[in-house]
Amino acid sequence: MNLDRTKHWEAVYETENPDQVSWTQKIPKISLEFIQSFGLEKTAKIIDIGGGDSKLVDCLLAEGYENITVLDISAKAIEKVQNRLGEKAKKINWIVSDITAFIPNTTYEIWDDRATFHFLTTPDQIKKYMNIARNAVSRFLTIGTFSKEGPKKCSGLEIKQYDEQELISEFENGFEKLKCEQEGHLTPFGTTQNFLFCSFIKK
Repeated sequence: MNLDRTKHWEAVYETENPDQVSWTQKIPKISLEFIQSFGLEKTAKIIDIGGGDSKLVDCLLAEGYENITVLDISAKAIEKVQNRLGEKAKKINWIVSDITAFIPNTTYEIWDDRATFHFLTTPDQIKKYMNIARNAVSRFLTIGTFSKEGPKKCSGLEIKQYDEQELISEFENGFEKLKCEQEGHLTPFGTTQNFLFCSFIKK
């Protein structure tokens, strides 16, 4: 595990509340729409990659999904979500791991990643991610990254921007594109960040 990356994210979640970080989204609309469009049973295994203190898990529970895993590099982020969910947190499988060091012990029908993949900026990091995803995903995968019109850094870290063709190319060894769309994400500070979201099906 990259200890510097872990320390960075622990410090972010230790010191900042949701209204102080740019990625906060009350309802992760596109992620939910993609997940619902797959038409799977509510018992489908879903993993939220880099879930942080995202509200996706709250929304999935409210929709009746029963088999949810949340992975994040920050134990503090997961602790925040667990505290927010209270008793409902017991329904979730929690994993603290850098995604590039994740060793899945099962497969997932849905892999959702909003704003983790674009923090992987080297070919080696991307290769590790792809190898893990190909082995862990049995049906569908959704990715949200900053677009070419989006920021070049996030939380003080360099990110990798993508256009639609670049993102499709990264995932073509194992996955086929279903749909892509862009979203202007309104941050808690009133600024807009442009995201690219794509959904894929396992080949």
